[in-house]
Amino acid sequence: MIRSVCVYCASSTKIHPDYFAAAEELGKLLASRGIRLINGAGSMGLMKATADAVLAGGGNVTGVIPRFMMAEGWGDTGLTDLRVVQSMHERKKLMADLGDAVIALPGGIGTLEELLEIITWKQLGLYLKPIVILNLRGYYDPLLEMLRHATEEHFMRPQHEALWSVAGNPAEALQQIMDAPVWDASIRKFAAV
Repeated sequence: MIRSVCVYCASSTKIHPDYFAAAEELGKLLASRGIRLINGAGSMGLMKATADAVLAGGGNVTGVIPRFMMAEGWGDTGLTDLRVVQSMHERKKLMADLGDAVIALPGGIGTLEELLEIITWKQLGLYLKPIVILNLRGYYDPLLEMLRHATEEHFMRPQHEALWSVAGNPAEALQQIMDAPVWDASIRKFAAV
């Protein structure tokens, strides 16, 4: 049962309007299904757009942000639940723990780092929930090609490519979460190549 979804995404405001439209659509879909949004509590970019759409639809948002970011004024204080933590590591762990799945919208280095870390956790059997890469405008094509290349060069097994799925729009991403297979810690057996 999916009750909450952790969304990784950009805080940039200078991106193509299509990204904002998709973030808002995802937020509306989450709210309409009664699914809580878990995010990084940013007050700008796709983080803000997704959260605002959830809230406008009557849904709930839990944001998790480190204390130093709050001190910089980067936190969204209008969320249903705002959790201030000490470090980036604590933030990422709590976000993963609170969400029943992950969706990665496009984003910069922070989003890429979160996405690759959660895939690594799943490979090691530390995170067993669905992971969906929302590949809007082909944004993630280079990363997906790099991951395929890593498999071809035997840095990963072919089975590793089943750790995530790729969606082209928010509705498809939510459907993939609902349809995702159940994993267990035995996944570790193919962690080593």
